[in-house]
Amino acid sequence: MNMLSGFTKFTTVFIVALASAASAFAAGDPAAGERQAAACAACHGQDGATPLAPDYPKLAGQNEKYALAQLKMIQDGTRNILLMAGQLDGKSEQDLADLAAYYASLPAKGGQASGTDEALAIGEQIYKGGIAAKGVAACAACHSPNGNGNTQAGFPRINGQPVAYTIAQLTAYREKVRATDEAWGGMMRGVAEGLTDTEMALVADYIQGLN
Repeated sequence: MNMLSGFTKFTTVFIVALASAASAFAAGDPAAGERQAAACAACHGQDGATPLAPDYPKLAGQNEKYALAQLKMIQDGTRNILLMAGQLDGKSEQDLADLAAYYASLPAKGGQASGTDEALAIGEQIYKGGIAAKGVAACAACHSPNGNGNTQAGFPRINGQPVAYTIAQLTAYREKVRATDEAWGGMMRGVAEGLTDTEMALVADYIQGLN
């Protein structure tokens, strides 16, 4: 696939995704979600923004539509996370919606990049401009310039996420271990397969520093 056709395909998929973004999803109750979240705090922190391990995600401030979609996929096994096995068993769709609403209601917590100025400049270029020579689209196209995501389309908030977590997700997409982007035509897998380990690390550090 040449560079032009690659970007044309991405743009088409992006437009289709936005067009379908208005599909209904269960409205959650944050108060009800808080009552269910005690077990979640063991890994993600009491505030949802202080994970206990560097490869655990921050949940606080995540957009509700994305969070609910991921909870459903974890529950039905579409997204296989060993440490989450059994955690959502027996929960109804409303229960999952309540959890998603609760974490969406919490204030997000930023992070701090640790790279050199040169490294951060490369990470920023990948994030905001992609890598045209390899057909890698800019992360900002879906996740917004500041990493807040796109709530309507269900694209996740990624700013402040731990470096190890972001690298793990990009690697899983690249290796086709994670395939939760089917609704968007495999968009994340297409982006990740064009990134080297070094490029993943650089953009992940830049993302951690976004607020």
